Amino acid sequence: MSTPFASAAPYYARYRPPYPREFHTLLADRFALDGSQTVLDLGAGPGTLSLPLAPLADHVYAVDPEPAMLAEGARLAEERGLTNISWLRGDDTAVTRLCLPRIDLCVIGRAFHRMDRGRVPADLDEVLAPRGGVAVVTSLHRPGDPRPAWLTVVEEVRDRFTGSGSGPGPGSRPADEGADWDDLVERLAKSPLSRVETHRWDQPVRHTVDEVIGLQLSLPATSPAVLGERMTAFGTQLRRALLDHDPRGTYDRTLRIGAAVATRPRR
Repeated sequence: MSTPFASAAPYYARYRPPYPREFHTLLADRFALDGSQTVLDLGAGPGTLSLPLAPLADHVYAVDPEPAMLAEGARLAEERGLTNISWLRGDDTAVTRLCLPRIDLCVIGRAFHRMDRGRVPADLDEVLAPRGGVAVVTSLHRPGDPRPAWLTVVEEVRDRFTGSGSGPGPGSRPADEGADWDDLVERLAKSPLSRVETHRWDQPVRHTVDEVIGLQLSLPATSPAVLGERMTAFGTQLRRALLDHDPRGTYDRTLRIGAAVATRPRR
């Protein structure tokens, strides 16, 4: 039986906004990525970080618990001619059991919010090269931050199909991701990787109607597996509501992105 994340995989790969170019530039500069490094992408999904990092690395290990996400990432890698990514099934509890070579850089995207953030840095300390480090990148939001009105339109349609409060995600009711971010930085600072630097960017994003619909299908709460036979009706009603709200058919927002780079303290 298809799981929500499994059925969402192709929509996740196509419709989730990529991380900002500034983040990849930061990684290339901070870790001197020159094609000789080994990279671990923990919670890789369909390769949102693995795919753009592969040309900068000798090898990338993309680790995720969902086989459908890994299959989608492998498909995209083949499509792009990338042959230096290994797609491995596993989660944050398996870091020390994957028999990986020494890792120069571990990247973690939004999946870090579902990980044991106390244990993961300690486990990474066991597999990182002496000058290695971890970079966590995620979206930030605090209650009260301004948000575009079209997101409320999306929520209203989604709630008719799933019930109110269907969970966090792109376009859903915002959680206090800012407080979550503060906790992440504090935990990293108390870990063996206690030398922490943080960066923030504002990332303007413009969605078409099709992209807004696809983005909702990338979420577990409104994935094809959850909507089932209601998926077509969901798309139709969401399209109508969005165009009634703004007939131009484009929907803008600004994502606040945070990155934390953690390495061992200098001796």
